[in-house]
Amino acid sequence: MKTIQVPAKDQLNPISQSILETVESKMGKIPNLYAVIGYSSSALKAMLDTEAALSTDSSFSAKEREAVNLIVSQINNCDYCLAAHTMIGKMRGYTQEDTLAIRKAQFSDVKLNAVIVLAKSITSNKGAADPYDLERFFEAGYDEKALVELTALIALRSFTNYVFANTKIPVDFPEAASL
Repeated sequence: MKTIQVPAKDQLNPISQSILETVESKMGKIPNLYAVIGYSSSALKAMLDTEAALSTDSSFSAKEREAVNLIVSQINNCDYCLAAHTMIGKMRGYTQEDTLAIRKAQFSDVKLNAVIVLAKSITSNKGAADPYDLERFFEAGYDEKALVELTALIALRSFTNYVFANTKIPVDFPEAASL
């Protein structure tokens, strides 16, 4: 079976190199997953543009988006994204216990837990949310805009989860705790 290698920046096309230089200047490093996605400059650009777009005029705060990232990565069994988003979640103010509660879809904040449970339902059911979970989401105060954005966040995180699932590149973030 072919082993996918994490490319050095200079092994990628000039567009990916330029994009990854920007990533490196912001993050202080180029995460292995971003480098692998850089094999396709279009996919790398689309991922980062989508991430940026979903951060602008969003129904969800950066902290709430990290909760979605954690539950989707848990359902998709993505060790890479669990590690990265546990670290980022802690940077956004979650405790270790919070990250574990999110991954179990048992977070103490009722409104945020409605988002987490719906994200889990959508991810687990290949897009088709359980009607009960969808109703709890709307009852928690979310609207159609939030539902569409949540679906986009799930698709974005599933993309990175799937890249990892098919490449099994080394995880370059501290390992997330087991549930």
